[in-house]
Amino acid sequence: MPFRTTRTVRTIISDGRGPPRVETRTYNGDDDTGSGSGGGSGLDIGGFKSRFGNMNINIGGGDSGGPSASFGFSRPSPQRGRVCGRSTRKERKNPFAGLGKQSYDEIVQKCKAEGCLFEDPEFPAENESIFFSRSPPRPFEWKRPTEICDNAEYVTGGASRFDVQQGELGDCWLLAAVASLTCNSHLLNKVIIPEQNFTGPDYCGVFKFNIWHQGDWIQVVVDDRLPTYYDKLVFMHSTDQNEFWSALLEKAYAKLNGSYECLKGGSTSEAMEDFTGGVTESIDLQKAPTNLLSIMMKAADRGSLMGCSIDADPNQLEAILSNGLVMGHAYSVTSVKLVEIQTPKVNGKIPLVRVRNPWGNESEWKGAWSDSSSEWRYIPEDEKKSLGLTFDDDGEFWMSFQDWQDNFQKLEICNLGPDSLDEEEAAQGKIRWEATAEVGEWIPRVNAGGCRNYLETFATNPQYRVTLVDPDDDEDDLCTMLVGLLQKDRRKKRKEGLDMLTIGYVIYKMKEDGTYGSGPLDQRFFKYNASVAKSPSFINMRETCGRHKLSPGTYVIIPSTFEPGQQGEFLLRIFTEKEGTTEEMDEGTGIVEDQPKPVVQPRKEAPPVTEEDQQQGQELRESFKRIAGDDLEVDAYELRDILNSVFKKEFEFDGFALDVCRSMIAMHDGDMSGKLGFDEFKALWQDLRKWKAVFKKYDKDSSGKLNTYELRNSFLASGFRLSNRALSSIILRFSNKKGEIEFDDFVLCSIKLKTMIASFKALDPSNQGVAAYDLDTFIQTTLYS
Repeated sequence: MPFRTTRTVRTIISDGRGPPRVETRTYNGDDDTGSGSGGGSGLDIGGFKSRFGNMNINIGGGDSGGPSASFGFSRPSPQRGRVCGRSTRKERKNPFAGLGKQSYDEIVQKCKAEGCLFEDPEFPAENESIFFSRSPPRPFEWKRPTEICDNAEYVTGGASRFDVQQGELGDCWLLAAVASLTCNSHLLNKVIIPEQNFTGPDYCGVFKFNIWHQGDWIQVVVDDRLPTYYDKLVFMHSTDQNEFWSALLEKAYAKLNGSYECLKGGSTSEAMEDFTGGVTESIDLQKAPTNLLSIMMKAADRGSLMGCSIDADPNQLEAILSNGLVMGHAYSVTSVKLVEIQTPKVNGKIPLVRVRNPWGNESEWKGAWSDSSSEWRYIPEDEKKSLGLTFDDDGEFWMSFQDWQDNFQKLEICNLGPDSLDEEEAAQGKIRWEATAEVGEWIPRVNAGGCRNYLETFATNPQYRVTLVDPDDDEDDLCTMLVGLLQKDRRKKRKEGLDMLTIGYVIYKMKEDGTYGSGPLDQRFFKYNASVAKSPSFINMRETCGRHKLSPGTYVIIPSTFEPGQQGEFLLRIFTEKEGTTEEMDEGTGIVEDQPKPVVQPRKEAPPVTEEDQQQGQELRESFKRIAGDDLEVDAYELRDILNSVFKKEFEFDGFALDVCRSMIAMHDGDMSGKLGFDEFKALWQDLRKWKAVFKKYDKDSSGKLNTYELRNSFLASGFRLSNRALSSIILRFSNKKGEIEFDDFVLCSIKLKTMIASFKALDPSNQGVAAYDLDTFIQTTLYS
């Protein structure tokens, strides 16, 4: 009897103009049972872990992401810069670091050399690999298939949907996806690699699987030790007692997600995506579009995977209804057909849907078109044969399309991208969606701006431009666009107590005349322009996906968390029927005057000279002459005294530190004398006057600190354009824990920007964006700034 649990999903629905509406829905899912390690299976026999724990894996670049690409790990986000030559915190704390060090070929080679079977040090046969939150209720024994039966096989007679039987783990959502996957032999074989087996010279107790993981196809390696109780598999298994591909696939998926328990409760869409690389959309069948049958038949023709479910009863776990269907349970949709029917009164076609319960037993639909129902006598025998009709208690059954829509409440369609199309399908003229993807990150203090309800910070979120060129073939001048926003690593981080973020996206139409330039849109755009589409809701699930019908043109997509200041990485995918383009909204770092301007350029004027400025200027001149002495030059110590005598009267701060004043001198000290003359001092004063005016303008509460979400506009007003990565680096370097930048840090940052840009431009005379530094010049430029 499976252990069960419930999961509450919180959905926030908001149009950005009023208070949000919050809906909660409880899903029941089977919980998994205890774990154990029998016979000392967790021992490190003969130093095996040390031999297999530190291998290099040959992986390709993460930018490919398709089946023809090398397997690799996800690309870094463009929002967070990376400094070359330094180790990163992400590398040190990457939850997949151990996974990336394992190479199937190297493991096989070492096993043969050592004459032993593989024991996976990254997913050991121990309790912790099954449970992370509690102790097992009974001892499980980890055994290899060859220890469970005499004639163990990886695949017997070809893998099929009937090979997938649920065990004691609450992952019916995973089983439903695997059952759907078996309907596409090309995708299935890519994932499970059916050539593997338990016999032959290459058997070393190691198996490999290809799984799509957050944007990239990766190879997951596992040993073949499986949890058993009295020689019976505890979790996913096949109807054939000697077939083990489904049990090992579940183990690989558990390893990728951290443990078997991490698979407890989920959405079929997650697993369907991880086995195909597709984008899954969810449709409320009670509010389904009028062309739902057309959508499903087109999805079936394109090889899409589909699943359906009935909402759980919060008062009863997996309640079985009188019609045979189970509430809170994930089903696979394995076929959608228009079937020829012949009755005494009418001939024609009727839409039928084939559904499978992953339990694989007699729990089936009892209504019309169920097994052995009277309706089947009106179907010609050749039609029955083409449908592969059987009436076994195997969990699979047919329903009329209308009965199916009336009784189920949710449909999930996993739409496949172009990389899932094999040569045979292409030769047959089959098609897939066109796909593009962007990797990003929400970073607190930098670009985690929250939803449109938070107008002051919303514009700081990552922004992506999408261009739709050609309308669909079967629509009136409209383009179909599927948008999938996926948050990364959250299921595996459940061990750390982290739950899913509440995420969503908004889409805006842009003018075609280049009004807003190529850089990120600012607050004014979002204040005066309404969105044209958005995610179905903000929801705390791994992914939210929407289907949108839009006219050809240019759009910007803003992915965000609901609340500002939340950290997380994401993958944004766009599927279209016709080819389109996407790119991050960004701009090059540099001086404003050096870069192309948009058609409508905000007017930038030098701050007016105030009476206070005149008085400060006079005080500085007198102070300079008094302190400089006969040589009329000042060093950093003298400059500090001059500036602090004036600025400490205007700002409540400790004054400019010595290091800031050294940077001020370096900005105008081309001959590296370490001093400033009066003319250089006047140029410095003009910069300081401008930066002071900008700081005061954006320091709206006169606190002496700038909010980092205003920093891009602050630097733009100071004459600097910053790329997303440059801005992120500056904020993380100069802000405090509250996301604020003080006046002296703002000045120091402006000085360093001006100095470094000027030095770079001097070595890039042709303005190609590339400068050649020898080591000495590089050290002088970076250290003396």
